[in-house]
Amino acid sequence: MQLYDDFSLPRSEVLRAAKAAGRKIVAIGGGTGLSALLLGLKEYTDNITAVVTVTDDGGGSGIIRQEFGMLPPGDIRNCLLALANTSTMMSDVLNYRFTEGSLKGQNFGNLFLLALNQVCGSFDRAVANMNEILAVTGKVLPVTNTNVNLRAWFEDGSVAVGETTITAKKQNTRLNIAQIEIIPKTAVALDSVIEAISEADLIVLGPGSLYTSVIPNLLVGNVSNAIKRSGAFKIYVQNIMTQDGETENFSASRHMSEINRYGKGRLIDGCIYNTQTITRNLARKYQAENSYPVEIDKMRIESMGIKLFGAEILARDSMLVRHDPLRLAYNLMLMADIMAPRKGVLQRYDKLLLEQE
Repeated sequence: MQLYDDFSLPRSEVLRAAKAAGRKIVAIGGGTGLSALLLGLKEYTDNITAVVTVTDDGGGSGIIRQEFGMLPPGDIRNCLLALANTSTMMSDVLNYRFTEGSLKGQNFGNLFLLALNQVCGSFDRAVANMNEILAVTGKVLPVTNTNVNLRAWFEDGSVAVGETTITAKKQNTRLNIAQIEIIPKTAVALDSVIEAISEADLIVLGPGSLYTSVIPNLLVGNVSNAIKRSGAFKIYVQNIMTQDGETENFSASRHMSEINRYGKGRLIDGCIYNTQTITRNLARKYQAENSYPVEIDKMRIESMGIKLFGAEILARDSMLVRHDPLRLAYNLMLMADIMAPRKGVLQRYDKLLLEQE
């Protein structure tokens, strides 16, 4: 890796060097939130590791999991495509979903990962090969190779097993989740996951479903301890809306308290949240789904020792309330530069990349 102190060199050359020397970021989560974040982060660093949950049991991923015993490929596929450096045609093919016949509803990218899994003999090796095929910026890792499921206890003592079953039960009963765990409890993280966390200088949790995208990663053996031991600055990306079936009436501090509870200690140094007002029409649409803007209870959050960073990170011209990948990534990197600045030429690189906003 070439470090350039001479910033009078061609800008494109210096920018390439800046990204090559960019922060070592570990992004932990799942679902569409993580893949959107990755899409923006790759503009600021080549050193990204996405750690992806493997508890999904719904849709096409669930069918593949049930029939072949393979870990669910959907979230992994989305993260690989977000970080891929390949043709638009390849992305279109891997995103293609069959509309008829025995494959109706299945995604070609999921089937491609299934074939790699059969050829390679393990899910992590299949994903590693997919990283190479797609010339991914950084790397995408499943958090574990163990076939794990979620189990939840509700406030009335009842139990549900499986991500989709848990969400459906909560929506139907309006009971709160009292405790959630993975089965088997003995599942441990891949060595490469723990290594990436130990080497990171920035760890990002979320955005994504609290109980089914973020927390499941923390329940896998060694992950939480590795995060706590890490000297990296740790940022939680606060969801913009509450989620029906998971976080009804949750404030921002409640989200973070749950993360710390399941992490068995403080895992968050800072929190980034949206400051934009949601349009009235969109708000009404989400109210019909029992979803409301998350309350940012600043005094409570600051009393937890967590630094707050508010920014306009809402997706533009969207029919959904979503984070904008580039706005979110820019403000995450800005927050890190302010609260955990690097030194010397590395800091100059960081500032140069931020000028591209």
